[in-house]
Amino acid sequence: MTMGSILVHLEEQPGLVSVLTTALLAGRRFGAYLSGLHVRPGMPRLVPVAPEGAFIPATEIVEDLERADRELSRRLRDTFESFMRAHEVPVGHGMLAGEQPVADWQEEVSPGTEVLGSIGRVFDLIVVGRPVAGAAAPSMSALETALFESGRPILIAPPATPTALGNHIVIAWNGSTETARTIAMTMPFLEQAAQVLVISVEEGMVPGPTGQQVAQGLVRNHVPARSRHVQAQGRSVGAALLAEAAEAGADLMLKGAYTHSRLRQMIFGGATSHILGAAELPVIMAN
Repeated sequence: MTMGSILVHLEEQPGLVSVLTTALLAGRRFGAYLSGLHVRPGMPRLVPVAPEGAFIPATEIVEDLERADRELSRRLRDTFESFMRAHEVPVGHGMLAGEQPVADWQEEVSPGTEVLGSIGRVFDLIVVGRPVAGAAAPSMSALETALFESGRPILIAPPATPTALGNHIVIAWNGSTETARTIAMTMPFLEQAAQVLVISVEEGMVPGPTGQQVAQGLVRNHVPARSRHVQAQGRSVGAALLAEAAEAGADLMLKGAYTHSRLRQMIFGGATSHILGAAELPVIMAN
């Protein structure tokens, strides 16, 4: 099994180098095809005038916004292609990856992020940046579109640039079908890992197999897995999972997303929400 094609969603944000590095680390692990994508919003050429509903030609303000969007796309493309070439990754259309990754660029014009989910369906993995409180980008809407509309796992790059990916993997196990699907979708990473630790937190479990049973199942597939069951000890489940991952020296976490409804997570908090807001290591999620 492999992750032969990886879509890299790019937005202008401080952690852009981390997104590119995370994608490259995954691409090198599998000799993957890396496709950089920027979704440009596109501005209307006509502007409605309320309340009559009449239209007037686009103003200079709108035209300036269009020019700014095109310039942003150009900068992101230049950044992506320069980064790849600086790391000896060939860039161009129509190439096939071999033992080493290759890269190309695509741009879409869409008023929303829905196109990211559509395009992502033909890739094995989608790389996005982790949203940061108070910052407009990376956007939570792009992350959730990739997560819920693509049917593919997403690899979330942390704000700080990682130096390794997939050597020491932690599985945040809670007994759920979402995490079981995440494990199935990410077997290419698990099969190449040097160490895999299945961590379960007592207060975060739902009815299902234990972490020990998960580790036993992975061992049967020749994955070097072991398990650890812990108590939250006053921490949130998400905080406990991240602390255990840090103590284990993990360079990648696998987690199912939103076992409970997104509305409940938003109101009451939850492990997924905490990890999306605080993880300092790359995280793969699927739903």
